[in-house]
Amino acid sequence: MLVGIPREIKNHEYRVGMTPSGVLELVRHGHRVIVETNAGAGIGFDDDAYKRAGAEIVNHASEVYSLAEMIVKVKEPQKEECKMLKSGQVLFTYLHLAPDPEQTKELLNSDCIAIAYETVTDDHGGLPLLAPMSEVAGRLSIQAGAHSLEKHKGGSGILLGGVPGVKPANVVVIGGGVVGINAARMAAGLNADVTILDRSLNVLKKIDNDFGGRIKTLYSNYMNLEQSIEEADLVIGAVLIPGASAPKLLTHTMLKSMRQGSVLVDVSIDQGGCFETSMPTTHQDPTYIIDGIVHYCVANMPGAVAKTSTLALTNATLPFVVELAGKGWKKATLENIHLLAGLNICQGNVTYYAVARDLGYQYVDANKLI
Repeated sequence: MLVGIPREIKNHEYRVGMTPSGVLELVRHGHRVIVETNAGAGIGFDDDAYKRAGAEIVNHASEVYSLAEMIVKVKEPQKEECKMLKSGQVLFTYLHLAPDPEQTKELLNSDCIAIAYETVTDDHGGLPLLAPMSEVAGRLSIQAGAHSLEKHKGGSGILLGGVPGVKPANVVVIGGGVVGINAARMAAGLNADVTILDRSLNVLKKIDNDFGGRIKTLYSNYMNLEQSIEEADLVIGAVLIPGASAPKLLTHTMLKSMRQGSVLVDVSIDQGGCFETSMPTTHQDPTYIIDGIVHYCVANMPGAVAKTSTLALTNATLPFVVELAGKGWKKATLENIHLLAGLNICQGNVTYYAVARDLGYQYVDANKLI
């Protein structure tokens, strides 16, 4: 198979869909790989590194899209990239379609085969291609929140961990999944006062056991959430419903009860955000203020640490890329139910139920199209 790796064009996005070592693996399996020039230059993978691994370098994204049978990316295709997709071409990347009707429409019109990293599953009920970036984003959310609390950033001027004689910041994490656990671990490591809310008692018990009480746990209901954010200096939104739009757990009305200069970091923004006042931002302009509350809602947060993120992501995606390239998308999804779970768009149909429900499309069982 001919696999194409374009350069990412989203704002301040330096990650790349495949490293030179990944190219070498594909070449060793008998495949061809074309890479757009400078696709990995932002994180130290120059064109020569890709050439040594066996890739062919092309000068423009249009060449990648016109020649490749499968496109491997990191972020969802931007509008100009969607226009270059071809009928029957496989697109393997993060998509986050439920809150993005325009992208969904473009992909349907392209007649491509779009497999989303974020809905590929594993034998343990996890999301193995989302988990690495969730780990990164969870840890980064605390860094971003700590900086946003600084006075010149619009925050209240509180140091996350405090100092002797001065109490630390109060950090509230909504959601006890991969993002939430990693955020709470980082915040606790900086000596903040951390509370994590979740609806699963088993999750809360595990957190309590794993952290030996260093992180407080609280069952997530409206009253507990309302009371928690009133006392919070930093709130991390870490809510995920796989493939679906994130629920709006923190309303604009609740925002008014928070202390001035407090900070919200919405890690769920890729799926529409879990705060009613959330709007996607970029690394170039990451924050805005509503009612005195600083909002950090960068939609590609792991891109800030692009090298670490690329290595973590491609470690997870490469086996699936090799499988898709070796078998073709039909055989691969027929034989691997976890890849089948990643199939969101297929031949002009929405094949992921949550996307179809949230955007008002008819859901089509992918098995009927394979």
